[in-house]
Order: sequence, then structure tokens, then C-alpha cells
Amino acid sequence: MKKNTMTSSKQPRFIISGGGTGGHIFPAISIANALKESFPDADILFVGAVGRMEMERVPAAGYSIEGLPVSGFDRKNMLRNVKVVWNLLRSIIKARKIIRRFKPDVAIGVGGYASAPVLRAASAFDVPTLIQEQNSYAGVTNKLLAKKAACICVAYDEMERFFPKDKIVKTGNPVRQDLFVVNSKEEAAYQFFGLDPAKKTILILGGSLGARTINQSVIAHLKTLVASDVQVIWQTGKFYIEDAKKAFEPHTNDRIIVTAFISRMDYAYAVADLVISRAGASSISELCLLGKPAILVPSPNVAEDHQTKNAMALVKHDAAIMIKDADAHEQMVPETLKLLQDEQKMSRLSKNILNLAERNSAERIADEIKKLYMKF
Repeated sequence: MKKNTMTSSKQPRFIISGGGTGGHIFPAISIANALKESFPDADILFVGAVGRMEMERVPAAGYSIEGLPVSGFDRKNMLRNVKVVWNLLRSIIKARKIIRRFKPDVAIGVGGYASAPVLRAASAFDVPTLIQEQNSYAGVTNKLLAKKAACICVAYDEMERFFPKDKIVKTGNPVRQDLFVVNSKEEAAYQFFGLDPAKKTILILGGSLGARTINQSVIAHLKTLVASDVQVIWQTGKFYIEDAKKAFEPHTNDRIIVTAFISRMDYAYAVADLVISRAGASSISELCLLGKPAILVPSPNVAEDHQTKNAMALVKHDAAIMIKDADAHEQMVPETLKLLQDEQKMSRLSKNILNLAERNSAERIADEIKKLYMKF
């Protein structure tokens, strides 16, 4: 790779691109925070997709962001992809303008729609690029971007199936920093939710937008949950909160909390004995670091079915239980209640998932970015 001839200032400049979901945004912000530790005077610019949640979450974290009019391809209605292609071309042009104007020392892609135009533009101007691949099965975009990337940070073993071995560094996936000390927060957490420390608690997560199957599976077995002696924190996501509240309305039970969004995830994890979740890379990384027994219901609506592959990477180490999306309606709640009664299995899952944790991931990725900054 050529020396980056665009840099004209001694102040370090980094672009971080990607987003779309909390699973991409929170790691990106964690990386930015780690870079600030190494380079307090660094100028960090985020590039996201217009209309996606990063356009709100990144400024709230104290960073500047610019948006590209980029979106994903519509596999159901091919005619809509005419506009998608047009917006992609506009995004490529805008990304080149951003790179030319901002003059970054290193460009970092964390996944999401904006990563491809930005990293391609950066490579065109000989800016070194770093890819953070979160999943155990690399997507098409990252496999293409890897050809010109200087470094590829991964969270799973055997990623040389997708990337050049000499570019791979296993760092794990960054998670929200406030999750690291949940054990010391248990007392405050139980008070926050108004729950009983003597009872088992299930945390049900569908992501920030919600997971249809997980929510419908809970609704289908709501009577069973209400009749049991367990406590439940049920995060429905914003698209499913009304259906969930309507289903829960006939029941009087203060042991089941129904909410669209959990403002204190550190507290939710602190009280959780068992977690039900999709198998997004960020969620799995959090569960590993916290050593939480988990039932994973991979989303079938993702590229290359990567969530199933993420889940299986844990299942093969006896570190989680996976239930297929198609089977969740019938099996998810009964299997959860059954597992809660099996202390030996709960302990084994907790121990095994904790063994898979990769710690200090944001700092380790920042170290790789620092090496590129110093080298190029």
C-alpha cells in the first residue's frame, strides 16, 4: 500500500463508518472512545446511513457524523432496487468528497450500509483501512473490502476461510463499557426494576427494533410465564410494544416487566439469571463477557444466515442453547423454564460461555489502528 499522501496535519484523523443497528453502533463508539484514550487530540468523524439510528446515537455520544443516502437491497421487490443503486452511486461520490475533505489517517469499517462506500473511497486515496468483522461468517461486502484492507479484526477462530491469514487479528467484539461491572450493581438493579432477588429472572431481548418471533413466542406462552414463579424483563423493541402490552393487559403480575427499550442494560444484565436473545455478534460478545446462560434464537432474515453460524460457534462448546426461529413458537418458553430448573446445566453454560470471552476488545482494535497510523 502506498504512503498516505493526503495527511497534512499532525493531529490524528480517523473515520469510522457503519451502523444501522445497535450491534454496529455501540462497538463503533467503544472503538472511538478507546482511540481518544490513545490520542486525546484526535479528530474522529463517523459516517453513517441517513435515517438510521447512528445519526442520533453517535452525536449523543459526543462525536460528529455525516450521513450517506445508502440502503440495503430489497430482495422482495426488485423494482425498488433502481433507487437503491442510484443512492449507492450518490453515496460513493459523497464518500469520496468526505475522504478528500477530511483527510483521514486511517478509515475503520464496523459493518452496516455506509462501510462499503467509505472504505472503498479511502482505499482509492491510499488511506489505510481496517475492517472489524463481528460475525463468525463474513459477509460478501467485507470479503470484497478485505482485498485492500491493511488489517482485519475478528471475533472468531478460523476466519482465514474468508480473509488473508496475514491480515487477521483476533480482538473480539467491543461492547458497551458500562456492562463490565454489573455484579456490583445487583442491589441497585433489583430496586430499579422492583424485582425480588430471591426469585429467578429471565431477560428477553429482541434488539432495539424488536424480534417478531421472540415476541410472538412470549405472547403464545404468556399464561405459562405468569403462572410460573419467575420474573421477566421483556424488551419488545419499538415495533412490537403495542402488541405486547395488549397481550399482557388481561394479566395482573408485577413480576413481568414489558418495555420497548431498556435504558439501563447494565442493570438488566445484573439481575438476569438467563437471557433469551437473537444471535447478533454484539449480543453474543456481551453474553460471553458476562458469563450469562443463554437461549439463542437466530434471526433467519440476515445475510448468509450468519446469526445461526454465530450461535453454533457457542453451541459446539456447550456454551449456549440454540432454538431455530421456526421452532421458537413451540419450544422457546418451555425450554427456558426447563433450563432454569437445571442448576447444573445453567452453571456449565455460564462457565463455558465465559471461557469464550475476548476482553478489552475496543482497546485491542485501537492498538491495531494506532499501528496503522504510525506505519502509514
